[in-house]
Amino acid sequence: MAVGSDGVVRRRGCSCSKEDFFPEESFSSWAAYGRALRSTGPRLADRLTSRSLEATELHEVRARSGADMKRDLTWWDLAWFGVGAVIGAGIFVLTGKEAKEVAGPAVVLSYVVSGFSAMLSVFCYTEFAVEIPVAGGSFAYLRVELGDFMAFVGAGNILLEYCIGGAAVARAWTSYFATLLNHEPDQFRIHATSLYEDYSRLDPIAVVVITLICAFAVISTKGSSRFNYILSIVHIGVILFIIIAGLTKADTANMRDFTPFGARGIFASSAVLFFAYIGFDAVSTMAEETKNPARDIPIGLVGSMAITTALYCVLAVTLCLMVPFADIDRDAPYSVAFSQRGMNWAKYIVAFGALKGMTTVLLVGAVGQARYLTHIARTHMMPPWFAKVHPKTGTPVNATVVMLFATAVIALFTDLGILSELLSISTLFIFMLVAVSLLVRRYYVTGETTAANRNKLVACIVAILLSSVATATYWGLDRESWVPYAVTVPAWLVATACLWAFVPQARSPKLWGTPLVPWLPSASIAINVFLLGSIDAKSFERFGVWSAALLVYYLFIGLHASYDESKALAAEAAARKVEDGQVAPPTNGK
Repeated sequence: MAVGSDGVVRRRGCSCSKEDFFPEESFSSWAAYGRALRSTGPRLADRLTSRSLEATELHEVRARSGADMKRDLTWWDLAWFGVGAVIGAGIFVLTGKEAKEVAGPAVVLSYVVSGFSAMLSVFCYTEFAVEIPVAGGSFAYLRVELGDFMAFVGAGNILLEYCIGGAAVARAWTSYFATLLNHEPDQFRIHATSLYEDYSRLDPIAVVVITLICAFAVISTKGSSRFNYILSIVHIGVILFIIIAGLTKADTANMRDFTPFGARGIFASSAVLFFAYIGFDAVSTMAEETKNPARDIPIGLVGSMAITTALYCVLAVTLCLMVPFADIDRDAPYSVAFSQRGMNWAKYIVAFGALKGMTTVLLVGAVGQARYLTHIARTHMMPPWFAKVHPKTGTPVNATVVMLFATAVIALFTDLGILSELLSISTLFIFMLVAVSLLVRRYYVTGETTAANRNKLVACIVAILLSSVATATYWGLDRESWVPYAVTVPAWLVATACLWAFVPQARSPKLWGTPLVPWLPSASIAINVFLLGSIDAKSFERFGVWSAALLVYYLFIGLHASYDESKALAAEAAARKVEDGQVAPPTNGK
């Protein structure tokens, strides 16, 4: 402790008092908490209908971090962050499993489907990131357009996405590291026989890698960017080597049985391979640190996704041309493929490149997930201690360390297969919500949109969602008749056409806009929901358990903390308007 010249007592170093975690009035005493719990109903109704303002997110909420994040990123940084965030464990690990067991050589079509879905989501994210350039990413977008409660649901799944995504990549890192040293991956893991089989292979190397990434991420965002694009350039070089060297060993006979598992295998594989595209949303969280968001974000996001999709498809074709799909290795498909084709030396280059790629994925994920948690904590849905930005480094140290600690714990225990499928559910769900938010943003403005147009908008969005869910559900039931699709698909088309024809847009983007609204976001909703219908039931059970846990936390803690904070933010926003001359100050009741 220290006393300043003004007589105020200040803490030195890390502050971890109750005020740092629960400073709100509802938690000031047990009696206050009891009163808050008795007001759960009215407070929940308030949070269900309340929507944040863009100005509030950009000013009052951002100010909760104390120091500002440094604005020193350009489109070059964002593009390489995008490539580094995406190309990693998905292509180097999951391609083998999906080609061998689920889709066959048609895995390339699975990458096309999931890449198309990801690109639609990229366009939706880009408009939001340009118009609302804050660290909260999709959490901030949902808060502004769908309200606090939906934002919290999204926030929980965002945090889950990043934790299990990082854990999956870290475990895959161990697999390729083992290949580089001529060992089996499980030889580097500890078998705890007393645990369930899917959680019994402990991975200490994954924990060490995550710890090192954490140390780098808290030092500097710009430094992380430089490290990322140096590694990414090397990684692109290795990918080009895999394509060129692999195609010299191509055998078109391996592609004759192109769809051994049929269309269902293609779409089931697409749902899992969506994991390979996850990471681009981390780039949207860096909007707050971007010099010129209107120019840099569209180039960085759309450009990196186009490059990634093209590389994924060519890599998948190369693998399936090298070896028959039944002979593809599950854990290290490219390395083993080169060994099978008499190029044993090449597997070391492949393993080295894979490690480079997965390292950049972990680094960008660490940067992105910390910024998500920072902005969530700024609203007090999570304790505000996580929102602190270090004044010297300009990075959210607390959020970075805590998120990577959680990631390390999951990586230590959990099998990659479980992680990838659960990850795809939470991510597809978030991307669907962001597309819905974009429709709301374009077609509804409080105080301007008429009640009739608002009702038509709600009806159209509900029809789009229901027709998409019906299509996905019937697909998931694995029935042969095409008749239901003849109803659900035209229903989606009609709902989207009605939105386009009968509901006027209430807002135009100021700086950069998603093209083909409402068709593009509506298609994003449909394809994300459809891919959800291709995921297995056990993954949905795990997703349900997580969602239930989120709801319990929200009702007992998050709701009351964010309710109190929203009132404080509203008061600050009103005071700012008075200072700016937008509203006349009170005149003592006269």
